[in-house]
Amino acid sequence: MSATEPENSTNGSDFPEDGTLLAAARELSATATDPSAGALREEAEDLLATVAPFHLNGTLQAAVLVYPLLRDDILERSRLLAAPYLPLLERVDGLLQLGRFSLADDWQPGEALATQQSEALRKMLLAVVSDPRLVLIRIAEQLQRLRNAKSAPEQQQKLAIETREIYAPLASRLGVWQLKWELEDLSFRFLEPDTYKRIATLLNEKRAEREAFIADVSATLETELAAAGVKATVSGRPKHIYSIWRKMRRKGMGLENIFDVRAVRVFVDDVAQCYAALGVVHHLWPYLPGEFDDYIANPKENNYQSLHTAVIGPGGKTLEVQIRTEDMHRHAELGVAAHWRYKEGAAPAGAFDQKIRFLRQMLEPSERDSDLLEQIRDDVLEDRVYAVTPKGDVVDLPMGATPLDFAYHVHTQVGHRCRGAKVNGRIVPLTYQIENGDSVDIITGKDPQPSRDWLSPQLGYLAASRSRTKVRNWFREQDRDQNLRHGREIIERELGRLNARDLGLEKLATELRHNSVESLCVALGAGDVTAAAVANAIQSLRKTVSDQPIRKKRHQPKKAGASDNIAVQGVGDLMCNFARCCRPMPPEPIVGYITQLRGVSIHRSDCGNLRNLAARQPQRVIEVNWGHVGDEVYTADLTLHAYDRQGLLRDISQVVSDENASIDSVQTRSDRKTMQAVMNLSMSVSDLPALSRLISRLEQLPNITSVRRNA
Repeated sequence: MSATEPENSTNGSDFPEDGTLLAAARELSATATDPSAGALREEAEDLLATVAPFHLNGTLQAAVLVYPLLRDDILERSRLLAAPYLPLLERVDGLLQLGRFSLADDWQPGEALATQQSEALRKMLLAVVSDPRLVLIRIAEQLQRLRNAKSAPEQQQKLAIETREIYAPLASRLGVWQLKWELEDLSFRFLEPDTYKRIATLLNEKRAEREAFIADVSATLETELAAAGVKATVSGRPKHIYSIWRKMRRKGMGLENIFDVRAVRVFVDDVAQCYAALGVVHHLWPYLPGEFDDYIANPKENNYQSLHTAVIGPGGKTLEVQIRTEDMHRHAELGVAAHWRYKEGAAPAGAFDQKIRFLRQMLEPSERDSDLLEQIRDDVLEDRVYAVTPKGDVVDLPMGATPLDFAYHVHTQVGHRCRGAKVNGRIVPLTYQIENGDSVDIITGKDPQPSRDWLSPQLGYLAASRSRTKVRNWFREQDRDQNLRHGREIIERELGRLNARDLGLEKLATELRHNSVESLCVALGAGDVTAAAVANAIQSLRKTVSDQPIRKKRHQPKKAGASDNIAVQGVGDLMCNFARCCRPMPPEPIVGYITQLRGVSIHRSDCGNLRNLAARQPQRVIEVNWGHVGDEVYTADLTLHAYDRQGLLRDISQVVSDENASIDSVQTRSDRKTMQAVMNLSMSVSDLPALSRLISRLEQLPNITSVRRNA
């Protein structure tokens, strides 16, 4: 779609054409009767004139017309919900959101923003809007505020700092030079008026005169190049006062030694014509010795290519001439050698860099506007979110970050003392996922009290590994005896609920690569080793065939007489069944007992009933082991204690379903006086680690006090 063609609906909605929508927006604006409406309409028209050179489509222009009226609550947002204004709603909302980002309320004149803060805020401006071209309108609005501040000295300092740190660099990255030079010059004029006037006096000419000089030079050079048979385009760029001051300060030189106060660029078709154009320039005007650089033969490290020369132009005024091909220019402006990058001396993240490149392409009239916008939405958005502190500072976080991540990013102690959070003024859980532009206020307690639950990725408290490391370090720094005690409690609880007390603790410590049981307990208490790791170690010691069972299809538990997965040593093909007294499952050690009528009964090796039977008839005891365990499921009996409440069984069923297990039977006893419930659950699970995960999830449900596997 070209910039001058009407923007018709592609979604089947009755969206009006650009011209019709623009007229409708003016009619809507005219309905505002508030005394200040006239001034706001004038502001909107001025803003529209400022962005006119960028050929924005009619929908964006219409949004510009009504935006100031909605911003100052002269028009109600609900007016945009009716036809034909609905296409404006998303754009105006984006402009309103961008307008909220500014310096903190407690900012004082003389304070500068931290580099990291201004960079994060620039990124957030691009992240929070659906149509990134709205950022261009916000930059133009900032320029208008600066222009109006000429008669409002009390606003100049704050606006100038805001512009210098945020909006001028962003305009530079977008390549909107028409706005960039005026933003920089006005902010420089307000912040350092004496220096500004001194440089302006040294130039001894007005900007309009410099622009006229460039126009004359460009016309002369185009004529001479054409006469020499060189097909070329010439564009000029008179250097503005702020840029001159930066170069003087950077090089430690006076104005008389700055040769690119006036400069032109020559664009040709190929490398051969670059050198041909250089010959024409040097023939036309005398060049300054030592001021010629051949970046085509010797490209810069970032692969920047161009010919640079300085000459004495008409009237004895110095002039810089840059000569390059269109491909070289495209690389310099949009690639890794972009002008803003070597000016600012920093390289942004790849996704942000790519977004800038696409935005700059979108600002050029093209038939691919909608395609580019969709590409930015789908492929280019960074995996970062940007939130704001109560003081207005911007915090850059990974996608999926929570208020706890935010707290730890602000300060480690803020994270340790975090008790809750408010997002946009509302209390949210600590597992809430922050969105772009959210204002986050952390509620802290007096003493640090991190929870070990924060270390569990499944619970979703922390998304950043850096935050989890800080939590682990806190537990590690606590008293060793306390960690040792907590670690022993974790091991006892895990072995108890899995009925694995027969397993030697020394073997378990060795399996988890610790020199002693005490070292293992300390690591468990500090959070360096998790309960899930203990369950996996138990499985490994019992020689399970799979650390994490993956089943394509659920099978019913094997009934009595089905012995496909039991290998019986020294006996033929006998019917086998699992003893109901102990319910063995892989990888627990098992023993067989030959019954009189039911074949071989399979018991856990530590089963009390088996010990009694073996004492009376030891000849019936035989060795058995787990064969190929495949996709089978096994029965486990659990006893669950809880305070009774509505929906308890539903929540238990949901957890069981999430863990790919199933409930075979359930018996519940409730005491109405004490409101306590005891549930006996018969579960079908794949193996011991799966049972451990299931028990952990059940214990985390509200009102449940304990979950244990029956002996």
